[in-house]
Amino acid sequence: MSAQLLSLKDISLTFGGTPLLEGAELSAAPGERICLVGRNGSGKSTLLKIAAGIVKPDDGERFAHPGAIIRYLPQEVDFTGYASTLDYVVAGLKPTDESYRAEILLHDVGLTGTEDPARLSGGESRRAALARALAPDPDVLLLDEPTNHLDLPAIEWLESTLRGSRAAIVLISHDRRFLETLSRSTVWLDRGRTRRVERGFSEFEGWRDAIIEQEESERHKLDRKIVREDQWMHGGISGRRKRNVRRVAELRAMREERRNFRKQQGTVKLETADADLSGKLVIEAEGVSLSFGERAIVKDLSLRVLRSDRIGIVGPNGAGKTTLLKLLTGELSPDSGRIRLGTNLTTVYLDQRRDDLDPTKTLADSLTGGRGDQVVINGKARHVASYMKDFLFLPEQTRSPVSVLSGGERGRLVLARALAKPSNLLILDEPTNDLDLETLDLLQELLTEYPGTVLLVSHDRDFLDRVVTSVLAPDTDGRWVEYPGGYSDMLAQRKGEAPKRDQSEKAPRGGSRITLSKAVANAGPPSESTAVPLKKLSFKEKHALEELPRQIQALEREIARLTMELAKPDLFTTSPAAFASATQALAAAQAELAACEDRWLELAMKRDDLE
Repeated sequence: MSAQLLSLKDISLTFGGTPLLEGAELSAAPGERICLVGRNGSGKSTLLKIAAGIVKPDDGERFAHPGAIIRYLPQEVDFTGYASTLDYVVAGLKPTDESYRAEILLHDVGLTGTEDPARLSGGESRRAALARALAPDPDVLLLDEPTNHLDLPAIEWLESTLRGSRAAIVLISHDRRFLETLSRSTVWLDRGRTRRVERGFSEFEGWRDAIIEQEESERHKLDRKIVREDQWMHGGISGRRKRNVRRVAELRAMREERRNFRKQQGTVKLETADADLSGKLVIEAEGVSLSFGERAIVKDLSLRVLRSDRIGIVGPNGAGKTTLLKLLTGELSPDSGRIRLGTNLTTVYLDQRRDDLDPTKTLADSLTGGRGDQVVINGKARHVASYMKDFLFLPEQTRSPVSVLSGGERGRLVLARALAKPSNLLILDEPTNDLDLETLDLLQELLTEYPGTVLLVSHDRDFLDRVVTSVLAPDTDGRWVEYPGGYSDMLAQRKGEAPKRDQSEKAPRGGSRITLSKAVANAGPPSESTAVPLKKLSFKEKHALEELPRQIQALEREIARLTMELAKPDLFTTSPAAFASATQALAAAQAELAACEDRWLELAMKRDDLE
């Protein structure tokens, strides 16, 4: 095992008398890619803050390798004391770094460095925070929900950047595709304790379910054993009980173990309050156009939305997704064209910005509107505490103010309130923000079985693939194109080209256009008007396609050798220079491997397109 750059051992922490962490552990060695998963409220963010040295645990040990550069990306960014985004990013550099590194990273994420932090949008704040974390080329990156508020080009740029990073990465995210792409190890935080498996997130759920099934079996065996011992205790004579003190003590210990057994947290129960069916035609747009000044947001859009359609709207920030939603639902009038809404529509809008959640109101009042303690679901009255239990809220939280809720709990509250209202048309704006993976699974099942119509804005590629029946994506000059299927189907139909920003659009606040994910943005073929016909691969490309697999195999062998070398327990203490040399060689080999794999994939795709 390689020498650890960062490790936590036997970490314990209690909040308000309730144990949050009990003996939790976490470690990161050079080049590792670890995803930290667990339910909302399980303590993932707290454990990451302890790893970053921001929160001090009640008990346990934290070790950071001397000289290791550790950078932490929080969910909420604090710009206090910084006059510009450049000042903020420069403050995160190492003392020996030049300020140009900050300027380069800011340019890469589409910022100029002159922006006023107080006026940044959520996506701009997240990009500035990413630039600060990445600029010093850290040894360890601790990332808490790095894709929050990012659009698809930014997410794909971040994936590419992290794949090429030499840093050890510990990652919390609700984005399945992001986790599957980057992770090689998984740490599961459950009921205060951590379990680790040296496999990526794609294999996590099967492993987790097997553990839960084994625990349930062991708990069932313990229950049966306690029943048998109880029968022995009450069935025998008192003299026997006195003589077998050991057996009595064992029964007492089993009862204590059963009392202390923390059950797996339940699952959210999602149910929509159904309205009467709408007409077969829900929305019809004919030649619709809308512009703001000289910029065309929607141009000549014709679209028919039928009952039971589930349409995903994707595109970079600023593409006009929210404006398009408002047009389709009649909230905005087009400059030209016609919008016709179907009959008997009952619309519910789920705003994941949660702007209309009053932080001073209690959870109960937020659900009932302050009218009593009953919630009516499908014509049946339920006590608000019972309904809240379906969304994993405790009875004592009924009278708690909204302001004390975590991000995930606010997300569940917004869902609970929206789904309590009768509807046959659901408008969902980023519904996946801050929800844990189990809740996302249940929301996905609910939407696929929902009898009404769904319009969904999301940057979660996996969620789109699982839920929608078609995707609306921006093309150029305000034109929107509908693609049958999910996000992956859209990419296939666009020859791998993701929706990207309109290059003709002027940069906000006088800044340059964003340069995120240039490789992804350019992955598709040129437009028909500018494409140069290609007939075959060049000699150099053919040679590279044949040689790259051998180079990749050689690099994989070298990485395995260096990993074994670094696994020697006494290498660092006996030969620090050899340790440093091997670490640098490993990072270089991993970077070269990633470059070779990307080049081979690019050439293989080009060959397939030509064939």
